[in-house]
Amino acid sequence: MTRIVTVGAAQLGPIQREHSRKEVVARLLSLLEQGARHGCDLVVFPELALTTFFPRWFFESQAEIDTFFEAKMPGPETQVLFDAARKLKVGFYLGYAELTEEEGRTRRFNTSILVDQTGAIVGKYRKVHLPGHAEHEPWRQFQHLEKRYFETGNLGFPVFRAFGGIIGMAVCNDRRWPETYRVMGLQGVEMILIGYNTPVHNPPAPEHDNLSHFHNELVMQAGAYQNGTWVVGVGKGGREEGVDQIGNSIIVAPSGEIVGACSTLGDELAIARCDMDLTLSYKNSVFNFAKHREPHAYGMIVERKGAIISV
Repeated sequence: MTRIVTVGAAQLGPIQREHSRKEVVARLLSLLEQGARHGCDLVVFPELALTTFFPRWFFESQAEIDTFFEAKMPGPETQVLFDAARKLKVGFYLGYAELTEEEGRTRRFNTSILVDQTGAIVGKYRKVHLPGHAEHEPWRQFQHLEKRYFETGNLGFPVFRAFGGIIGMAVCNDRRWPETYRVMGLQGVEMILIGYNTPVHNPPAPEHDNLSHFHNELVMQAGAYQNGTWVVGVGKGGREEGVDQIGNSIIVAPSGEIVGACSTLGDELAIARCDMDLTLSYKNSVFNFAKHREPHAYGMIVERKGAIISV
């Protein structure tokens, strides 16, 4: 008997700074309801899906920064999403800025959660690979201050039994690093959910701008194939506060093939029926880790952070 999970990649168009959480949540609800009408079991929203992408600005006031964070999840403005999930029997992945008290101090993470069809949170992930910079760089067209506003995630790359399979999560820049997929692959992951906010323009390397879609698809297709897993990547698209975002939301099969994709830069739902047992065709053959991996040869991956050229 096959295990089918019908997934909706719920791309968002721009969220401007003046848009309230209530307005944004209404858009998320609309996409969740669309997913329910089309038989989705799971709907995947982008990274930091409740607000505009605030790391593009330099703020000196911590109080102002914290207006973009969620101190509670669900909170007063997001509870309706959880209620709808329970009513519609559709789960979701949601990215948001998390403000929490841990180890006797206030901490801030770029977080995603997995919510099941009963409206219960069954998984949490905190972004590990924070891109950008920590100090104001006025030369840039826009800032990318994730290293200033967030801590590096402290939960590793866990996987969760949900939706009849083994589900993992990542956020944005995590998708560019092969270690992200492999750590979850070594736990038998069958579907990885990834939300992102990716601008077309890359200030430190503008020569990459025309490759933004290619690179976005490349890393997720490779991660899917090399680990025998489904990958659902969902972004924001369109011009947000003067910054063009790629959108380019896709659903990738364990073969590495794109089987679903959004075609606009606005709010849109791309849907695919994902057979979780298709992963076995790859996990039991070319990527049978137990049979073919040679961990003794990979020590440098965890022993060394940056490249050291010795020849």
